[in-house]
Amino acid sequence: MKLIVISGRSGSGKSTCLHVLEDIGYYCVDNIPASMLGTLTERISKDLDPEFQQVAVSIDARNVSKDLEQFPAIFEQLENSEIERQIIFLDANDNTLLKRFSETRRKHPLTSKDIGLMEAIKKERELLAPIIMLANLTIDTSSLSLHKLRDTVKNRFYDCDTAGMAVQFQSFGYKHGVPADADIVFDVRCLPNPYWVIQLRGLTGLQQEVIEYMDGQEEVQEMLGDISSFLKKWLPKFDANNRSYITIAIGCTGGQHRSVYLCEKLKSHFESKTMSVQVRHKEIL
Repeated sequence: MKLIVISGRSGSGKSTCLHVLEDIGYYCVDNIPASMLGTLTERISKDLDPEFQQVAVSIDARNVSKDLEQFPAIFEQLENSEIERQIIFLDANDNTLLKRFSETRRKHPLTSKDIGLMEAIKKERELLAPIIMLANLTIDTSSLSLHKLRDTVKNRFYDCDTAGMAVQFQSFGYKHGVPADADIVFDVRCLPNPYWVIQLRGLTGLQQEVIEYMDGQEEVQEMLGDISSFLKKWLPKFDANNRSYITIAIGCTGGQHRSVYLCEKLKSHFESKTMSVQVRHKEIL
């Protein structure tokens, strides 16, 4: 049995994540009381129906606060060789969440006549701290559209049993911040920058002119070789440690040229029948 717990602050995209998992075959339960998690898994684990062997549940701040405090103990009690457990935590920065609530005019579940919206947003993170510290994957949705969030979740979990560990190479720009869901980060800002070549400035690392330029740079090829060698040695170790996915972030200044080029090269290098490999370019819309 596979169990995924979806959590996160209100407005971060929990419902979207749960809907995607439902679409790809998971039996989904929204806002289950944390104290009932053991009862649910015990009941379903005894059911031989394949329809109920992939389960996703949402647990958020609408839960009883005492249950949230005890969540680590509740989750630990589920430890069972027949249950593969994962926790996904979705979040966004405070200003983004404030903007989303203002635009939709939805009521935050923690607001009241004594607690304003921003105070509720901050308090919610405190309530969910016991879940945050156990999360296997944190997805920062601050810059993600609904479409991109759906793609991110689907790429992570769709048909993942047909391959080994899922690897995502993600390009980003340091001036926009390091992705919150990155497991390993490589800084490639020391490499020759196509931005300073006038005819390449408006292009990206996906276009042939930039690819040819980067192919011809000795330092770029050395960096590519060093990163490839590191990952070739250590990715199997992560895989052997029962990791189902890992995000490798490659960062340059703006996230348009160098990091994009290297992510595409690494994707081509590591694609195989035993490893699911995806690429996401954070700064390219």
